[in-house]
Amino acid sequence: MNKKEKLLLFDLDGTLYDTKEVNYHAYAAAMQELGYTLDHDDFCKHSNGKHYTEFLPQYGVRREDFSRIHARKKMLYATFLEKARENSSLFMLAEAMKERAYLAVVTTASRQNCLDILQAFGREKLFDAVFTHEDVTKMKPDPEGYLQAMKHFGISQMDTIIFEDSVVGIQAAEAAGAAVLVVDKF
Repeated sequence: MNKKEKLLLFDLDGTLYDTKEVNYHAYAAAMQELGYTLDHDDFCKHSNGKHYTEFLPQYGVRREDFSRIHARKKMLYATFLEKARENSSLFMLAEAMKERAYLAVVTTASRQNCLDILQAFGREKLFDAVFTHEDVTKMKPDPEGYLQAMKHFGISQMDTIIFEDSVVGIQAAEAAGAAVLVVDKF
């Protein structure tokens, strides 16, 4: 097989999948187990896509409960995958480019949650690599994940396109020096 000369990098949440409802229900269930409540509309408008250490305090969660809630949320995530929506147009584009470009996911999600959703939708074999928060020391808006993916494949920024949806993700993609395509709805 010839070495591919292009690289397409995809964010997961909000780009490949609308996982707002999955995240809400998994966090709400995890928080409820410890006596906390999570408002649906507030979470969807202000907290979805943020790191749990950023948004849990606004719901009155004690710092000592953060890691327990997050660990439990990761365990519950697969329970709510039927609430996810796939970006079928973006997957169609990825499938069309598979022969000419490497495809990879770069996400701040956990490896387990990323693999869970890709497997649930039968998409795990589409991607040549998956980079998650376990693979980096700095989260978006730092470009570390994107730069790591480019280095992994030996592809320059000039031959890379990044698909992103969030402000911090777009900042990370731009800082990586690649072309950025913003996914704002699907």
